[in-house]
Amino acid sequence: MTALWTREELESATGGRLIGPERAIGGASIDTRTLQPGDLFFAIRGDARDGHDFVPDALGRGAGAAVVSASRLGDLASHGPVLTVPEAGADPVLTAMVRLGAAARARTGAQVVAVTGSVGKTGTKEALRHVLAEQGETHASAASYNNHWGVPLTLARMPRSTRYGVFEIGMNHGGEIVPLTAQVRPDIALITTIAPAHIEHFLSLAAIADAKGEIFSGIQPGGVAIVNRDVPHFDRLAAHAQASRAGRVVTFGEHPESDVRALKIVLRPDLSVIDAAVMGQPVTYKLGTAGRHAALNSLGVMAVVHSLGADLARAALSLGSLTPPAGRGERTALEIGGGTAYLVDESYNANPVAVRAALATLAGIETGPRGRRIAVLGDMLELGAAAPDLHRGLAEAIEAARIDLVFTAGPLMRHLFEALPVSRRGAVTDTAADLLEPLARNLRSGDVVMVKGSNGSRMGRIVEALKARYAVDPTRRTQAVP
Repeated sequence: MTALWTREELESATGGRLIGPERAIGGASIDTRTLQPGDLFFAIRGDARDGHDFVPDALGRGAGAAVVSASRLGDLASHGPVLTVPEAGADPVLTAMVRLGAAARARTGAQVVAVTGSVGKTGTKEALRHVLAEQGETHASAASYNNHWGVPLTLARMPRSTRYGVFEIGMNHGGEIVPLTAQVRPDIALITTIAPAHIEHFLSLAAIADAKGEIFSGIQPGGVAIVNRDVPHFDRLAAHAQASRAGRVVTFGEHPESDVRALKIVLRPDLSVIDAAVMGQPVTYKLGTAGRHAALNSLGVMAVVHSLGADLARAALSLGSLTPPAGRGERTALEIGGGTAYLVDESYNANPVAVRAALATLAGIETGPRGRRIAVLGDMLELGAAAPDLHRGLAEAIEAARIDLVFTAGPLMRHLFEALPVSRRGAVTDTAADLLEPLARNLRSGDVVMVKGSNGSRMGRIVEALKARYAVDPTRRTQAVP
């Protein structure tokens, strides 16, 4: 195992003191459930639990050391090596993790990219990870580690040999991105799109644009700010970029003035074909994920690749083998009624723009004989007072996408269900757990079923239950949809 951090580096960066037998540090973790031997375990305080309570378990699982606050040293030092850090801030261990992340950023020679946006930031981050990993050592955020602990943890995990770093940055309130982008200090910062996500915390869509525009405040002098030219309030985003230390602003989209422009997008059930002009250079490529939203975000990926000075042709080729991650379009074959149905897992999160995009993608997927397109939708959360109308308004998108049946879970989605014609109504329940059996009873061979909802609506449980019950090959669940 290559050492990620030495004893001297840990103590210097955090201001702490390592006590006990020395073990090699090869990673970093805040969760004993996913901790690997050699990880540095940070005992941060969560909303419900204190990480110090899990230190004995972490060390017993082979953690390289546990980072603990000085006040807890006495009852934890006997369990193994601990890095005791001084009391600082509301959570001394989180402060130490931020400091270690800063040290990782300071020592790297990597080109660093930061991604945010109301929709598509995780998919875009994963696409960048995919294409850049074929051109050099790439380090990127795991899952959606994009908040006040996910960003410094991702930084603390970054090897000194990294060539490309890709960081996702998220927010629920204004002002949250500023400290995170200050930690990442991106050479390139990208905003995918602006949409009414988390709008209950904002007065308007313009306020969301201003909050996303904060990502440019941390950009390195002479860096590149990349903005979707098609989004509402583009001018506000461009103003944030121009007020930053960025050396230039690059735009992407279908707008005729975009620097990276889609000339033609051909949508197919499992992929897209994009004819684009990248800074005037014609590029045609396949994208291994479906949907117009994914195709447009791939233009942002190409803008980043060009701005990095990486190989554009090689990146274009790499995008053809990109597959959607779980919760963001992953497709699974299900054995039902002596035939095959298909599950499209869009369960990771939801807002009105993302749901409309998922419905449009579902519309383009061919069903089997006698098959139907079925949408299974959970509540979209954090939409404020407009939530009932925003849910009800999806009826138009369902009609346009020719969805045959709609199943809904949650009190907000009930507004949509009641707005649908009786012929399109499947079932409505208060929770995702209650929806599983009515849905399962109605499935038949040839159906294509798409599941989507905010994380808090727990729609992922329906996906996992369907996979466990019906997956054609549980060891290789993702299949091509014909």
